[in-house]
Amino acid sequence: MVSLFKRRGGRRDDVPVDVQGRRAVIEIQGVTKTYAMGDIEVHALRGVDLTIYEGEFVSIMGPSGSGKSTLMNILGALDQPTSGAYRLDGVDVSRLSESDLAKVRNKKIGFVFQNFNLLKRTTAQRQVELPLIYAGAGGRSRKAKAALESVGLGQRLNHLPSELSGGQQQRVAIARALVNEPAMILADEPTGNLDSRSGAEVLQIFQTLNRERGITVVFVTHDSWIARHTQRVIMLRDGQIVADAPIAEPLIAGHNERPSMEDEMEAVLKTVYYGGKEEEYT
Repeated sequence: MVSLFKRRGGRRDDVPVDVQGRRAVIEIQGVTKTYAMGDIEVHALRGVDLTIYEGEFVSIMGPSGSGKSTLMNILGALDQPTSGAYRLDGVDVSRLSESDLAKVRNKKIGFVFQNFNLLKRTTAQRQVELPLIYAGAGGRSRKAKAALESVGLGQRLNHLPSELSGGQQQRVAIARALVNEPAMILADEPTGNLDSRSGAEVLQIFQTLNRERGITVVFVTHDSWIARHTQRVIMLRDGQIVADAPIAEPLIAGHNERPSMEDEMEAVLKTVYYGGKEEEYT
């Protein structure tokens, strides 16, 4: 992927590579985030280190107050760390100006939100063209149509959000996230407002994009069932990463019935927390 910034702007040639030869898309080193609330300091993140490589499909999980939302905002270049470094696709995002951060958000990150965030009186094709307009890109109509076709909405180009189901609206949002060919897609509870069938369809799209096009996908979720459809789960607690482990056999969307909440959580905990040697937990 060609960098948005020239080397002078922070591009590094020494980007880490894993054993499979994949470059690091996300590098976070010693990141902290502290908020001042009157005389009280709230430490939302406490020295987080994290690397995510090209083509990974990752879930970030954690309870309320764990720092999950704060980490998501930093990953999305919506906020900057109090200390530490964040490099996205080789660019030190933690040191950029507001104008360059806006360019990063448009070119390097595709956002998908729980509430879709579509404009009410704008057709599906125009929704997807918006990032291209902001970027000053050519061929907007062609690229938007191709993105919508890739998520199965080639016949819904001129439909308004009110004429689409919830699942179809989320697919428009995914196409919008894809159209600028970002370094990663950052999805915040992408199935949270969908019924089980539509949620499975959206998960299938993400898995297909990751598997067939090698797109890096990061889910931020509290839902252990959703996390089990990804390849790696990172768990936060009290502003720190407390577990980071691969999912040995990720679920295939639409192929499994959802178990009870207790069984879901037990399965994730067994894989992520208790996947090491027995002496680590005694």
